[in-house]
Amino acid sequence: MIRTTNLTKKYGDMYAIRGINLELEEGDLFGFIGPNGAGKTTTMRIIATLLTPTYGEAYVCDNSIYTHPKEIRRLVGYMPDFFGVYDDMTVIEYLEFFAAAYRIQGPQRRKRCDEMLDIVDLDFKRDAYANTLSRGQTQRLGLARVLLHDPQVLLLDEPLSGLDPRARIEMRNLLRKLGEMGKTIIVSSHILPELADICNKVGIINRGEMGFNDSIEKLIKTVRPNTVLEVVVTPDDRQDEAERFLRAHAWVEDLTRHNGLMEVTLNSDAKDYGRLASEIVHAGFDLRKFTEKATNLESAFMALTKGSGAKI
Repeated sequence: MIRTTNLTKKYGDMYAIRGINLELEEGDLFGFIGPNGAGKTTTMRIIATLLTPTYGEAYVCDNSIYTHPKEIRRLVGYMPDFFGVYDDMTVIEYLEFFAAAYRIQGPQRRKRCDEMLDIVDLDFKRDAYANTLSRGQTQRLGLARVLLHDPQVLLLDEPLSGLDPRARIEMRNLLRKLGEMGKTIIVSSHILPELADICNKVGIINRGEMGFNDSIEKLIKTVRPNTVLEVVVTPDDRQDEAERFLRAHAWVEDLTRHNGLMEVTLNSDAKDYGRLASEIVHAGFDLRKFTEKATNLESAFMALTKGSGAKI
């Protein structure tokens, strides 16, 4: 569906992006993560045929950006971070204007606009002037606009930026719905935990180079290859004994304790760590907590971009 090979863009001696290799299939929801200026927008604009690379290649549905840009534009819906709306147009007039630009004619035009308003849950604002919408509503209107011609690929640059918590949740649910409709989506954002919740793949770009491109599960495994358990035992006067018991266990590689909570790092021999819980109980301890410590996408991002000097 989307494939890039050694995609590179230079401005003089400066590389905006360098050697970006990306491959996405139909229905993939790809989270594109990176600091400001890392190259996310440049990559997306090249895929959308709005920017020509210095060298490298990109394909959308087997169409080259060099030889079939018009075909790609029919297949792609691109929404930039910020876009203008016309002050003297209502929401429905705004959509009909762009539907006409997509050559959607007659009764089909109004029907299509109504369908898009329903998808983005903005029908209640159909007669409001576009410039009176909130930031979240404007983002949803922009998404409705890029969906008018039913693109197979969506390129969404920071759609969660500047939204309040409720609007972020609504946009996240909308993106998930579009993914379920079979759209291939690239979405860039700094709202990292929310991308972890909706994306099946993620790419981390830093200083123009892709440092990681795989599933979220593999990303977390890359950052923390060993399982870490959070363990709490009682009674309190036996915690030192419990710590000695765990440190002596063949599966335990490291252990730290903070106010009764033990973080236990397991080695590669621990295939079924549930057995460790049974052994703790059999040793005479009451087990109050025994869970795998979660690693979120934000922690992984910070670990993989450490030392970049970028501010998020």
